[in-house]
Amino acid sequence: MELITLYTWIGFAVFLLLMAAVGYLSSKKMKTMSDFAIGNGLGPYVLGFSFAATYLSAATFLGYPGWSYEWGLSNLWLFLAMIGGGPIGVLMVAKRIRRLNTKQKSLSLPDWLGDFYNSDILRVGTALILLFNIFYIAAQFVAGARIFEYLLGMSYTTGLLLIAAIVVAYVFAGGALADIYTDAIQAVLMAVTALIIFISGLVIFWQGSLSGTFAGISADLAAQNENLVAVFNPESLHFYSFGAVFGAISIQWAFASAPHLFNKVLGLKNEKDLGKMIATYVIVASLCVLVLFGGLYSRAALGGAVAATDLALVDYIIWAFPAIFVALFGVVILAAAMSTTDGIFVSISTVFANDIYLKFLVRRGIIRTSDEQAQRTAFRISRLTVPIIGLLALLIVIRPPEYMGDVMWIGISGIAAGTMGPILQAVYAKRKAPARAAELSMFIGLGSYLFLYFSGIIPSTMSAGATATFIGIATINVASWVLRPSTEAQPAEGGGS
Repeated sequence: MELITLYTWIGFAVFLLLMAAVGYLSSKKMKTMSDFAIGNGLGPYVLGFSFAATYLSAATFLGYPGWSYEWGLSNLWLFLAMIGGGPIGVLMVAKRIRRLNTKQKSLSLPDWLGDFYNSDILRVGTALILLFNIFYIAAQFVAGARIFEYLLGMSYTTGLLLIAAIVVAYVFAGGALADIYTDAIQAVLMAVTALIIFISGLVIFWQGSLSGTFAGISADLAAQNENLVAVFNPESLHFYSFGAVFGAISIQWAFASAPHLFNKVLGLKNEKDLGKMIATYVIVASLCVLVLFGGLYSRAALGGAVAATDLALVDYIIWAFPAIFVALFGVVILAAAMSTTDGIFVSISTVFANDIYLKFLVRRGIIRTSDEQAQRTAFRISRLTVPIIGLLALLIVIRPPEYMGDVMWIGISGIAAGTMGPILQAVYAKRKAPARAAELSMFIGLGSYLFLYFSGIIPSTMSAGATATFIGIATINVASWVLRPSTEAQPAEGGGS
């Protein structure tokens, strides 16, 4: 273990130096609020890698394999959800959003919705909903802290403070440019590592053929607990029935329009390159999600003897690989945590600086200042909110949660429930919905999620989020019909036909 710790420190130091160099170079190019928020005018391959790295967080490499370890083969439904639901969401929404934004020139999701519906209630309300992403950040902090704790011998609290400080400093300096370029590097590391882990199990458990190998792994799992090989595991929080699986796929579909992913689409230089961006994302994501099998390998090899569910994959890697690869994996987890948190930090900071300060307080005359001064102030706000966000996220997980994945999905589900109705109506409706209908969808969608999940009616964060999202979508359709007389209907610019 001492050798693993040494190699991890060396790898981590090299990684930090590389990230610091990219962050420094990015900060030299970052002059405006737009540069901080979306990076502006980037190519499809860089953004495709960035989209994949941001979509596939540290939870993909620790939390989700932990679910495989805990709940067995039923967790492979997550593979379908992430590779099916996510890309469908991007294909359904991204191109239309990109086309609409060529005229709006919005910097974020609240900005885009507020401009489209001409509603400050929607703009500010969506901005506040995005604070749910603090839960997402908190989950990534847990992943980083766990690695520091397990591989570097730190306490959980010390590791948590260190990962928070690193990410906050990095985003404060480099904004979206640093986020996007380093995401591309991190995505490559994640994909290669996941592929190696997947192949390792085939080599270790090989029984003459692929079918024989997986049959042997399944037999090992069944001997421990028959539910581990069930199509729907009644012990699973998320994959205990067909309805729960459908909820997981649906919320992954909604997640594709999350604000920190939304910003990647807005940063694309040419709309015609969107297909290349999505194809890049699908290829990289497909490789990364292979890491789910690592949790199954861990259960087959180690049984119940792991330090914690979220560390099941780490224990398998320590068991199966030489020390230098264990250290490399630790660095990849830190990269995965950073690749997601930096993008979310940027999206939330943009909310306060652009959506609330510039587009609401200044534009409405609540704060009176010159355009030049307003831009300078917004830029300062976007950076100064970063440490505040980091502190709040840290406080949420000051005590380690049982499953980091569930903490993350509290944020994703809340945002999807409150925003998907207005988004889909904007990009697909034949007629533009009244602002009041969009506002009602936001309030009812989010309220439904809070009630369904926190009251315990639906125990799965994914299923509760998916149900509330569909409630929000239904609300805007019904409210549009009630609030908009046919004689006053207006075409939705760029909407569906």
